Amino acid sequence: MKPPACDVAIIGGGMAGLSLALALSHQCGDDPPRITLIERHPFPQQNEPPLQPSFDARATVLSQGSRQIYQTLGLWELLAPWATAICQIEVSSQGQFGMAHLDCREAGVEAFGHVIENRALGHVLLAATARHPNITLLAPAEVTALQPLAAGMRLTLTDQSGPRQLEAALAVIADGGRSGLREALGIAIRRRGYRQHALIANLVTGTPHDGRAFERFTPQGPIALLPLSEGRSALIWTLPEAEIETLMQCSEADFIARLQRCFGLRMGLIEHVGERHHYPLERVEALEQIRAHLLLLGNAAHTLHPVAGQSFNLSLRDTATLAAVLQRARQQDQPLGALSTLQDYLATRQDDQRQTVALSHQLPRLFGQAPLWLRGGRSLGLLAFDLCLPAKQLFSRFTMGLNPPNPLRAGGHGGAGR
Repeated sequence: MKPPACDVAIIGGGMAGLSLALALSHQCGDDPPRITLIERHPFPQQNEPPLQPSFDARATVLSQGSRQIYQTLGLWELLAPWATAICQIEVSSQGQFGMAHLDCREAGVEAFGHVIENRALGHVLLAATARHPNITLLAPAEVTALQPLAAGMRLTLTDQSGPRQLEAALAVIADGGRSGLREALGIAIRRRGYRQHALIANLVTGTPHDGRAFERFTPQGPIALLPLSEGRSALIWTLPEAEIETLMQCSEADFIARLQRCFGLRMGLIEHVGERHHYPLERVEALEQIRAHLLLLGNAAHTLHPVAGQSFNLSLRDTATLAAVLQRARQQDQPLGALSTLQDYLATRQDDQRQTVALSHQLPRLFGQAPLWLRGGRSLGLLAFDLCLPAKQLFSRFTMGLNPPNPLRAGGHGGAGR
């Protein structure tokens, strides 16, 4: 039987797809798999505006666990200049007493996580692929069909040279939450629309952030303010669909006044707000993540509410486990796309996925709109949580992505469960 033209075809060159290509190349050491990474948008150059949706104006919170993964891959020293540490977190609810403070010193770590703009993260990951000759980038190129074969998948794609086909032992779909290939393959999803949008912008405040992050729950939706480089803060403001256009179109002064009323003076006066963007919020879970020679990764597998900042961190933990499981399969001369191999991966990841999806879904419901009788209980709950160090440490460890531990090994040549 003719072997496939590549070992792993990754469809989608966003942050999850690039991270998987790099993790596989690292984990397999001197004998890396042949990887073809296919992205429908052209990759941006260093000073070009991004067309790839992952490299947009948003900022990503990299948990402590994600930092450890990138450190293992030898990438953290390249990301660190662009990353700002979160040393303290303050959680509050508008109009209610009670407030929770989390301090990284109580958790025994130097930071809960780091905030990095997606453009910087994407550029570092893309540049790192150039150090791995086993990775072939095809961009712009679009996969239009997937056909199962006895020993892999046949991809039909179109690139600048025209239509062609590519065979791979394993095809990984990482083309985002609105994956056309997922739909074309008849993979059902569980979708929950929140009827909300996230409005994002960078802003400057009168009081320095000093590594503090804020989560402020309001009746309309949560407001997150995250520390960024150069003294800026990243705003993620969750709003009802009916209000988003008004806040997108109003003057900067009117926008600041509305935000200041909702957020308060925790960071002093808001002095300047940069360009505003918004995107709809929904929870999407694929009811199938694996088939023989096929796997869904990143937002194609699960898209979360951004309130807990867990979406990409969950995907990166999936990515690290997948790289370790595939390396173990190669060491045991098992086919990379064998259903049993992919079932091992999914069994390892299901508990973490289930818990993280549930947390991200329940937090905005718990602290969002609620009857009056429940609001006092929420305030008491925040106060009790703030006074209970063991509860804070347990919650901190969960949100830092340290359970389960990093499955990758420093220096490569590692494997899951070894």
